[in-house]
Parts: sequence; C-alpha cells; structure tokens
Amino acid sequence: MAVYAIGDIQGCYEPLQALLRKIRFDPARDRLWFTGDLVNRGPQSAQVLRFVRGLGRSAITVLGNHDLHALARAAGATSGKYRDTIDDILHAPDREELLGWLRERPLLHHDSDLGFTLVHAGLLPQWDLAVAQACAREVETVLRGVAAIDFFSAMYGDKPNRWDERLSGWERLRLIVNAFTRLRYCDRDGRVDLSEQGPLGTQARDLFPWFQVPGRNSVTLRLVFGHWASLGIWNADGVIGLDSGCVWGNALTAVRLDGAAREFISVSCPRVQALG
Repeated sequence: MAVYAIGDIQGCYEPLQALLRKIRFDPARDRLWFTGDLVNRGPQSAQVLRFVRGLGRSAITVLGNHDLHALARAAGATSGKYRDTIDDILHAPDREELLGWLRERPLLHHDSDLGFTLVHAGLLPQWDLAVAQACAREVETVLRGVAAIDFFSAMYGDKPNRWDERLSGWERLRLIVNAFTRLRYCDRDGRVDLSEQGPLGTQARDLFPWFQVPGRNSVTLRLVFGHWASLGIWNADGVIGLDSGCVWGNALTAVRLDGAAREFISVSCPRVQALG
C-alpha cells in the first residue's frame, strides 16, 4: 500500500486524473490525503467533489478556505466573489449530497502510525497536537450542527489575531478557522498576519512563516499542508508544503508519505486563473 498526499486541486479535475495515472493510484490498495481546497477557481469543482467522495475510505481530505467558502455560499451566508467558480456545485442535481459530504470533512487529520498530521494551511505557534485537535473538534461540531449558518455568517474576518485560551464564541471559532485554513505568517509572539501572502523574503521583517516561528509547540510533528501557492513545494522545518499552484498554470503535486524517502511527483497544469 502507498499513501500519497496531494496539494490543492481547486476544481482542476483533469490534472488530478493525470497525476493519479502518473502515480499509478489503485483505490483498492493505495490511500490519498488531500490538503483541502478541493473546489473553486478551477473549472470542475463538482466533478472533483464527486470523484473524491466516491473514493470512500481510500481518501482523506481536510477542509480549506475555498471549501468553507463554498459551504457558506450554499448556505446564503455570503455573496459570491468575482473569481468564484462553484456554480456547478450550487446548481448540481446532487448538490445536497456533495455539500453534506463536504461539511463532514475534518480540519485536521493525524495518523500516529504513519507519523504525519494533515492540515490545509497551518497551526498556530501556541498549539501542540492536543490543543490543535481539540480546536478542530470545536469547529467541526458547530459546522455539522444546527448553528452552521450562524457560523458561516461569523466566519469571515481577520480578528482576533492571537491565540488566547480564554477566547470564546465566534471570535474563538474565527481564529481557529483562520489558523487551519488561511495561515501563512506570524510574528515572534504568535500574532497572525493574514495580509501577507507572498513568498518567503517578501514579508515584513518582523514576520515568520508559521512553521519557522521560534519555539512553536508543534515542532515535533511532521506536518503536511497546502494553501500557500507562492511558497511552492517545501520540504524543510519538519513540514511539507504541497500547493504548487495548479490553478495558476504551474503544477499539481503529490508526495509519497509511507517509507523513509520522500518522493515528489508533479504534473503540469493549464492556467485557469490569472495572477493578481
């Protein structure tokens, strides 16, 4: 059995199929981990959801910010953005099945046997595994319950920007969601800066990528994440970054997680969104 993690697909169904052919994926034998953002920006979001959902136990995916945005759009909690390409989900005959399945996805997946933890964007420097798991469960419980529409309405925003266990209500859940699905940079004290989105070296001098913040409490974990297309493939600092910019005309990338050696496999992708 092989276990592969795959970076952000964002509705790019054909590159996903090309990548699976390249790694010779066999759903009866192999397993796939998806870093989230299955949908939006690309041309075939509904088809990607159908395919990944159809893999059943052969696939694990965590929620990304675009996945949550699609759920919020479907709930009527937010309006569309000019780059959204999720109408094929919203008008699909199997819309409720697809969205219901998506709502059930976790924010974090940890496999102690394999020795890897999967998230979409990152972990706050103050979190160890136990805190991160507990925080993920808080949001997942609300997301799957009767308060989901209220949650989606309160989800958007950049504040608060620093973890405090005493946080409560929507502010607490918003920061948790931002950490798992939008995080890139923090300062030395763990304050999140969501305005910085560029590659390393372009950020303000007092900011670190979240995985290089001195003394972060998840340093012993081997983390796999996506989200950060301008970072590209990253295999250092105990983390693996896998968003290689498929939707921007770059590549879709997988990495084999089982075994001692890390094997990265990519396929080139047609550009479906313009930068800027």
